[in-house]
Amino acid sequence: MGMPVVAPPGWSLEARTARDTQGFVVSPFAHLPVAVALFLDAGKARRGWLRAVRQAAPATRADGQQQGRSAAIAFTATGLAALGLGEAELRGFERPFWEGMHHPDRRRRLGDLPGDGGATTLVEGGPRWSGNPKGADPTPLTVHALLVLYAADAADLDAWRVEVESVLDAQSVSAACELPLSLRFDRHGVAREHFGFADGLSQPIPYGDAVRRKDSGPQPDPWHGVPLGDFLFGHPNSHNEPSPGPAVEEKSAAGDATGFFDLGRNGSYLVVRELHQDVAAFWRSMEAAAAALGDPTKDGRWVAERAVGREMDGDLLLPGGKTLPRVPYAPHGPDNAFGFRATDRHGFGCPVGSHVRRSNPRDGLAPDDESAPDLLKSANNHRLLRRGRKFGDDFPADGQDDGKTRGLLFMALNTDITRQFEFVQQTWILNRAFATLQGETDPLCGPAGPFTVPDDPLRWRFGVETFIRFAGGEYFFLPGMAALDWLEARP
Repeated sequence: MGMPVVAPPGWSLEARTARDTQGFVVSPFAHLPVAVALFLDAGKARRGWLRAVRQAAPATRADGQQQGRSAAIAFTATGLAALGLGEAELRGFERPFWEGMHHPDRRRRLGDLPGDGGATTLVEGGPRWSGNPKGADPTPLTVHALLVLYAADAADLDAWRVEVESVLDAQSVSAACELPLSLRFDRHGVAREHFGFADGLSQPIPYGDAVRRKDSGPQPDPWHGVPLGDFLFGHPNSHNEPSPGPAVEEKSAAGDATGFFDLGRNGSYLVVRELHQDVAAFWRSMEAAAAALGDPTKDGRWVAERAVGREMDGDLLLPGGKTLPRVPYAPHGPDNAFGFRATDRHGFGCPVGSHVRRSNPRDGLAPDDESAPDLLKSANNHRLLRRGRKFGDDFPADGQDDGKTRGLLFMALNTDITRQFEFVQQTWILNRAFATLQGETDPLCGPAGPFTVPDDPLRWRFGVETFIRFAGGEYFFLPGMAALDWLEARP
């Protein structure tokens, strides 16, 4: 899914890089529990609108995220075109970015086509917003930029939002739609998604010359270490080369080329997907599946925990009720330093097809112990740095469906959309031949279908329904601070 962890991030950036990087990259702003995502339509905006927006809601730098307010801003391909970038300049970005998430071929790969063409996980009427680039399937609302405002309390956020929207209105920029976001903790300090599970427990830990670890852990982290360049352009990535970002031609006043500006430096691609969660249907399906098993020791929670792959409080499911050893340098939350090959090779605890193992199989796809380190490294080549938050009221404690809309605004950073986000979605989440399985997809995020829980001597197999529906999304460019200055100053 994608909510931030409760613990502060265990890493930061060296000073020079931090000054040129949006704080959104290094922090989920967990100290600011309320937020609002404003999806901006700048199709009729006045010249200089970006300068006005930055004055009202300045993007927080990576060395200044502890203030009482924070903000982040990112742009779609059509948003950059509205700021003056030409088609040739946009082609300097990765193809998925300028084609858009709603390009027909891409919708097929991501499972976003209706009916038999995809995962049938769309909201009624289809997605409502996107960047609407040329060649993509159109949506009713066009988004040019995403502005996320974070604050310490609802009153301050509301006051700030009113100020910002007043500035937007004066610049002929409107909010095509907006989502109030929250980071609510239970009495134990655990952040839970709407189905009730502790979330955000497994994040990659960047490493490299520009990274500073805040704890005594090894660098790179043996289980979650990922080169910084997989999340920030211009730094060494998983291919041991500076991650290639967009560069644009600089011109003199006479129009002559004078060189190139590294527009991508210390920026990233931001994947955004609005996902609605049908909590009542989720638990009805879990209870129905448990009843079909005919085993009185197995209830809806038992089924749900295996669909997710963790207990509701976050601990990994292991065979025989075993627990993982504590890691001294990672004291926050459930244990997360493990490989599936050694702890649960056959999925008798955490099922092979569970959401946890599909979204990050670690070394679980290794055919033998010798290849496990290589498979772990391969899996880490596809990691995402998640920054999402949930929206909507908590589901009623009495379990009665109130009919309200609730869900997750999935937000994740990566510098290679194809190798990272799209690979995870297509090759792991929606792959019907994942690992040793046949005819199954992710039981949490995929379409209705069968789900297998290995057991000894026989497996359990039952059907699960669709609980998460796609309501809108797009690929954004999250610029560094120098790139924001360049975009603001562009004629």
